[in-house]
Amino acid sequence: MEKNVGFVSFRIAGTDGVSLEIEKWAEVLENMGCRCFYLAGELDRPEERSMLCEEFHFQHPEMKELYNRCFTRGGRPEELTGELHKWRKTFKEVLYRFVDRFKIDLLIPQNAITIPLNVSLGMALTEFIAETNIPVIAHHHDFFWERKRFLTNCIWDIINASYPPHLPNIQHVVINTSGQNQLALRTGISSTLIPNVMPFEKEPPGKDEYNGDIRRALGIEDDELLILQPTRVVQRKGIEHALEMVSRLKRKAAFVISHASGDEGFEYEQRVREYAEMLKVRAIFVVDLIRDKRGTTPDGRKIYTLEDIYPYADFVTYPSLIEGFGNAFLETIWFRKPILVNNYSIYSTDIKPKGFEVVEIDDYVTDRTVQEVTYLLDHPEEVARITDRNYRLALRYYGYTIVANKLKSLMCHFFGDSCP
Repeated sequence: MEKNVGFVSFRIAGTDGVSLEIEKWAEVLENMGCRCFYLAGELDRPEERSMLCEEFHFQHPEMKELYNRCFTRGGRPEELTGELHKWRKTFKEVLYRFVDRFKIDLLIPQNAITIPLNVSLGMALTEFIAETNIPVIAHHHDFFWERKRFLTNCIWDIINASYPPHLPNIQHVVINTSGQNQLALRTGISSTLIPNVMPFEKEPPGKDEYNGDIRRALGIEDDELLILQPTRVVQRKGIEHALEMVSRLKRKAAFVISHASGDEGFEYEQRVREYAEMLKVRAIFVVDLIRDKRGTTPDGRKIYTLEDIYPYADFVTYPSLIEGFGNAFLETIWFRKPILVNNYSIYSTDIKPKGFEVVEIDDYVTDRTVQEVTYLLDHPEEVARITDRNYRLALRYYGYTIVANKLKSLMCHFFGDSCP
């Protein structure tokens, strides 16, 4: 039976991790016979299936101002409480309109009742879910306790009530075992583990006529290695480790960083630029040419996607210090590329035990690290063996079939034998 599914988040646009997982879940649900609709503060989904409320976005000026007042020391002024509840009421009305307009059968908040970037939205969702008893699958990516900046605040009462709410009509989904354990320990809430996934059931895009000139467009010479860092430039990505590894290779190489600094400031980007210069690594920041869709820049240059650059990468670096899961890891495995990975906690507990073969570091680069990378660069037949094996493992554990099976089970909890 067809169900109307409503995704709700701060933004559902671009290539951030949450938006990417929403797109994957939507594809799975559509294949199951459902119709998907979207409500957020920024959207790039079909207009006829979307409702925009700009104040949902945590970057909206009024929401940023409220956020700054919430996450500070001291008591909470009465007027701040009043403003939070004013927006709670406004957002709740938007939720009622969204569900009514699209006849939503199942609501899927994505991180909106997980991390308090827009506090009034979390309050509104909690009340709306309690009042309507609508079936809800809450998809949790980053809990507030995982980020130091949320632990100093004047809204503990709200956080304890709404992040996440403990209501009988919510089925909770987490993306890693640490989140599952902590959610149960801190709140008594049980959850279902659904890891991030990639469409391993089909082959990835490859080299084609459009992307055939991407090395030239990025200024990479024919005799240069293309080392790809497929992440944003934020501190927890540990990009210094990748720069050190490239420097110690003693080979002609271009180090390509695919994404912008994003919402977390530009100080770290400046640090990365200075560190690359100090190590004499040619770092290329390609935010203007790599976007979520192909197109053309205002001055007439071609815009490529991340999927356009992966086929041309000789090696991928992923030295993250902290990750909720690891989308870039899965992308690299999908494109059958060798990868350097830092042994961050979720990789160590959830991914590594599956048996993937990677170049692994433990928070610093060693001579052995450089030797392993060098060996792979010089032995393409070994790269082919490793990447094919990694692909088969990922198909088993991180394909769309995993999401489909688990979502069917969750939906049957609400709809019985009428679930898709």
